[in-house]
Amino acid sequence: MYLILTQNIKKYIVNVQYNEQNYVYLCKILNVMARRKNVLLPKSKRILLELGENIRLARLRRKLSTEQVAERANMSRTTLYAIEKGSPTVSIGSYFSVLQVLGLEKDFLLLAKDDVLGRKLQDAKIKTQRRAPKRTNNE
Repeated sequence: MYLILTQNIKKYIVNVQYNEQNYVYLCKILNVMARRKNVLLPKSKRILLELGENIRLARLRRKLSTEQVAERANMSRTTLYAIEKGSPTVSIGSYFSVLQVLGLEKDFLLLAKDDVLGRKLQDAKIKTQRRAPKRTNNE
């Protein structure tokens, strides 16, 4: 995405009027956007690591190479390696594609299926505060 944005900005600047200062400014903005980090709690990181390891083990049980799975999932091998390492920067769609190649896409439906806390809150019938009435022009 970063490369596509950079190419589009170059086209825009060439079409309008080449201005080195504008180009440098836009590249700085893109660099700031590219440096955005995913901050995860240690527990969340462990869950992603376990998910990646489970995907790797499922691939090995099926005796599929990384090249085969990556090709069938329409992604690069480096993306597949990132998935198997539990990287938080890989999109959820990529994770789903790999699960689909491995025949485990139904496991995706199990995510958040048994919401114990949500059910307890629902059963407790905790009342939410009502909104204050809107002010009229007379007040």
